[in-house]
Amino acid sequence: MKVSFPIVFVSDMSRSVAFYRDVLGLPLRFETPHWTEFGAESATLALHVSREPNPDPPGGTAEYAGRCRFGLHVPDLDAFHTKMLERGVVCLEPPAETFGARLALYADPDGLPISVGEASA
Repeated sequence: MKVSFPIVFVSDMSRSVAFYRDVLGLPLRFETPHWTEFGAESATLALHVSREPNPDPPGGTAEYAGRCRFGLHVPDLDAFHTKMLERGVVCLEPPAETFGARLALYADPDGLPISVGEASA
């Protein structure tokens, strides 16, 4: 068994597609008004329009049961961090050593935290 795709529920598909495609740089597989998929090396990230808004304040880092956070690996976390700040992405936690790895935390347009780690050599 393998995990095939996480689904991120979004309030505005166009805004979220622009964020994941243009800001994060994930390759778009296909887009519809209700379902969109991005191809990332070994997995698919799917966006689905939600009928309910995020109950957490935008940029919140709440780790409630029943919530999900996905993670990305990048080759150079400092360069990625600089690019995210230049593009106006909310940084919840700047790059730092955490549990023996370099990690940072950003928020998507609906406030979903995204963990980003530096790929180890």
